[in-house]
Amino acid sequence: MKALMVSLNSIDKVKAFCNEIAKFDLISGRYVIDAKSIMGIFSLDISKPIELNIHADDKDLADILAAIKPYVVE
Repeated sequence: MKALMVSLNSIDKVKAFCNEIAKFDLISGRYVIDAKSIMGIFSLDISKPIELNIHADDKDLADILAAIKPYVVE
């Protein structure tokens, strides 16, 4: 599992992010939601970065990280 912080602070970012994501979970405080759920993401406080947990094989991880790079907070 790999954990990252992502910024989804606009409606356009949320829609684009949901199109890129498949099998990930987002965590905000005590809430865990499916990352491909637009309604779930909007139920979170998107004004601040959200923790993204990626459950993937090492060979798939590089492709996933490349797809979500625009959303990752350094």
